[in-house]
Amino acid sequence: MSLLLVPRAFFETARISVPTVLESFLGSLKQETCSKRLSDWSRRILLQAQIQLDVSGTEAIESGQSYVIMSNHQSLYDIVVLFQALPLDLRMVAKAELFRVPIWGTAMDRAGFVKIDRSKGQEARAILAEKGRSLKEQGLSLWIAPEGTRSATGELLPFRSGGFELAIALGLPILPIRIDGTRDILNKGAFRIRQGVRVSVRIHPPLTQAPEESPEQAKHRLKAEVFSLLSRPSLPS
Repeated sequence: MSLLLVPRAFFETARISVPTVLESFLGSLKQETCSKRLSDWSRRILLQAQIQLDVSGTEAIESGQSYVIMSNHQSLYDIVVLFQALPLDLRMVAKAELFRVPIWGTAMDRAGFVKIDRSKGQEARAILAEKGRSLKEQGLSLWIAPEGTRSATGELLPFRSGGFELAIALGLPILPIRIDGTRDILNKGAFRIRQGVRVSVRIHPPLTQAPEESPEQAKHRLKAEVFSLLSRPSLPS
């Protein structure tokens, strides 16, 4: 284990955040630049921690299609893993507190990450829908953890409804993804990063609302199906 990896990760984050903020103020920031920086950032962080990825199911992803990506959430490393495992340009939904971090929070906002303040209820849902439409128009996908927070035990927490309502409202497929191993790198509340962990990423076929379903019926069915898929550990390679 290494404590040195924590400041290195902060350095890598600052390294992409500063130019992103500067370019946004100058009016020269492009989303493709943000996507490249996020890909490079996640690749460097995984290399530093010597993380090995086993990815299966990429054939389920359709080129040029935007998705609402849903995965189990066990570690901050889920984020960098997904940026490297998926052949997609994606952004993430994050809690409002992260956007208050100087420079980093501004960079997240300018790069298209979606800020959610759950205490605001319907207003938060409206913001999520507006941002989701914007990302869809740009050909980007949106990652949202239906549990709403990291699980400290690895067991799935109850699902929130916002991501399912968004996917249905935008007519986007839900891409369910099971991640195993990231909790061994950095568990919730831990400060030491474990190196050399092998992480498994299992991509399941997309799920959509059926033509005969109402939005409410689709929400309940999709929640149950995604919960079932994310409860299954990834198959060993």
